[in-house]
Amino acid sequence: MEIADLEKGVILLTGDAKKLARAYMKAWLSQGKTFLAERLPFGIDEFGENVFIGSPYEGVTFDGYIIVNPLSRSKNERARLYSWIKENRGRIILLYETKYVKDSITRYGIKEFIDYLVAYKRETAGFERVDIYKMEDGKVVKKKSYIRRI
Repeated sequence: MEIADLEKGVILLTGDAKKLARAYMKAWLSQGKTFLAERLPFGIDEFGENVFIGSPYEGVTFDGYIIVNPLSRSKNERARLYSWIKENRGRIILLYETKYVKDSITRYGIKEFIDYLVAYKRETAGFERVDIYKMEDGKVVKKKSYIRRI
């Protein structure tokens, strides 16, 4: 709930967690926020007129942004993204990564820029696991895990 109530911050959502991304988007949009997405990993129809598709680098200001697969980009693209994140820290930035990253986040330079890491994993034993890390200056300051049987 803390993440859904954010007014600003950078959230890295990993593990192709479409349900979580939708829930966060619905919470933010219900507060009247508008978002710009590079692209959406799910349908745009359910969000109405407050979600736009386009490049975040074009200088248009929105309440929030969705960046897809930031860890899978080239070195130059990541450097450009990190610079852009520094300039837009006063907004909500949802970084949606399809691959699963949890403890290995320490190997990525993006750890310095994120406020929350939400790692979703669907286990083969019939349950889903969500690990939420609160980050400060690239270090984990708080961690919670949630498990749901399916």
